[in-house]
Amino acid sequence: MTVQERITLDDITRLDYDRLSRELSSWIRDRVEEAGVEGIVVGVSGGVDSATTLALSVKALGRERVLGLVMPDSTVTPREDVEDAKSLLESLGVVYHVIDIAPIVDVYKGAIPIYEDEDEDGPDRIPVGNLRARIRMSLLYYYANKKRLLVAGTGDRSEILIGYFTKWGDGAVDILPIAVLYKTQVRRLAASMGVPERIAFKPSSPRLWRGQTAEGELGVSYEQIDLVLHAVFDRGIPPEQVPDATGVPGSVVEAVMRRYNESKHKREPIPQPPLELVQAMMRGNA
Repeated sequence: MTVQERITLDDITRLDYDRLSRELSSWIRDRVEEAGVEGIVVGVSGGVDSATTLALSVKALGRERVLGLVMPDSTVTPREDVEDAKSLLESLGVVYHVIDIAPIVDVYKGAIPIYEDEDEDGPDRIPVGNLRARIRMSLLYYYANKKRLLVAGTGDRSEILIGYFTKWGDGAVDILPIAVLYKTQVRRLAASMGVPERIAFKPSSPRLWRGQTAEGELGVSYEQIDLVLHAVFDRGIPPEQVPDATGVPGSVVEAVMRRYNESKHKREPIPQPPLELVQAMMRGNA
C-alpha cells in the first residue's frame, strides 16, 4: 500500500452529519416508544460524548422528556466540567439535577475494611475510581425507576472496542446511541449539532481520579486509536499490516489491540455453565 493510498482520518470523519443526527435521534425515539417509557435520563459530564448523547436525545424527544444528571465528585472533578455541563443543559432547556457524589464515596470508604487512603498513585486509585462510576450508575437508575425513563449511555465505539469504560458503571445502560461512532466522529457530530467547541474538542476524561485524562492514561491519541480500529474492524486489515496502511507506529497498534483483547469480557455476555448440563440430568430423572 503506497503513501497515497493510506487510510486517513478523513476516511473516518467524512460523513453526512445532518443525516446522521436525524437517523440517530429517530433510533432513540423508536427505542423509547418500544419500551413504553416517558423519556430519557442522561449523565452529563461536560465532555463530548455525554453532550452529543444529550443533544440527540433532545432532538429525538424534545427537552420535556429528557432529564440530565450532573454527578461530579467535588474532590476530583474540575469545576469547569460542571459549568460546561450546566451551561449545555440550560442552553437546551433540559431539567437537571447536580449531585455531588463525594459524600457518597466517603460513606463507601468508611465502610470498607480494607480501604487504603487514596492518592495519585495509590493502590486504591482504580477500584475507587470505578466505584465512582458505579455510584453514578446507581443514581441514573434511581431516577430512571422513579420517572419511568431509559438510561442513555454515553459510550462511543472507540471506548467500547478498547474497553475504556467501567463494567457495571458507565457500561451499565439501557441504550447506547453513539456506540456506532468513533470518538473522532462524535466530536464532529457534536460540533455540527451546535455543541460549543470547548466541549466538542475538550480532552476526554471519565474523571475517576484527579488529573485523569483518557489519552494520558491510554498513552495514545484518539486519532491514532480510531485509525487502528477502523483499519482492523471496518477494512479487515490484519493488525501487522496496519502500520503500513495508516502510518500509525507498530507499538501503538499493538497497544490498541492488546486493550481490545484484554477487555473482551466487558463486551460479552456473562459466562455461565451450559444449560444442557442440568437438562440432561432432569431427563435422566424422568
